[in-house]
Amino acid sequence: MSFYTDARPGIFPGQTNNAMNGLCERICIQTTKVFDACMNQSQIEEYQLTLTNFNPANPTTPLNFVSGNSVGGSATVSNLVVTRFEDRPNFARVQANINIPVVVTYTDANNVAGTATGTITLAQDVILYVPQPSLTPIDVIAFGSAVISTGTYNPTTGGFTISACVTSILKVVAVVDVLVPSYGYCPIPPCTPYTNSDVCPGVFDLPLYPTAVSPQSTNAR
Repeated sequence: MSFYTDARPGIFPGQTNNAMNGLCERICIQTTKVFDACMNQSQIEEYQLTLTNFNPANPTTPLNFVSGNSVGGSATVSNLVVTRFEDRPNFARVQANINIPVVVTYTDANNVAGTATGTITLAQDVILYVPQPSLTPIDVIAFGSAVISTGTYNPTTGGFTISACVTSILKVVAVVDVLVPSYGYCPIPPCTPYTNSDVCPGVFDLPLYPTAVSPQSTNAR
């Protein structure tokens, strides 16, 4: 079994019809609280992408672009400037560069396939809710996704001139202690062993008894 197969009702994670049933304590959890966030989606053209970490090393130029994508949702923030508004407490102008790592696949002049890495950097200038300073530090983090649609080899830089669809997210966060109601520790049930029943495809899916439409239902139509 697992949390959702044959476990006793009401003692596993998920929705409940009675929020008071089984509540037993208030617990303090350290977590990342998101105070504000915003997303920006854009299409960039003629972006000069510099490449590093060639694999295999020293490809024969010129390179032919095949594809390019971001690496997961990772991104970093640089050149961060937070300017608070005097007439709007807790709001600020947030200026930053979002750096999204990407991997590019190519073939070289000898038709040898390879990969290289690069970074797409986007300048952001937005308004976000930023809490007042406290002992717990406030941080601005980023997530990013990029799909490179086209790329042309640039012999001057050794990289590609690209077009890409880019999504970036900025978040104002802090690591805080939150008090939440709890049902206690999660009981961990035994695992349900997997058995392969594919040797009898369709046989075990048959109903136990045959079903048929009653004559009255047929005549009613």
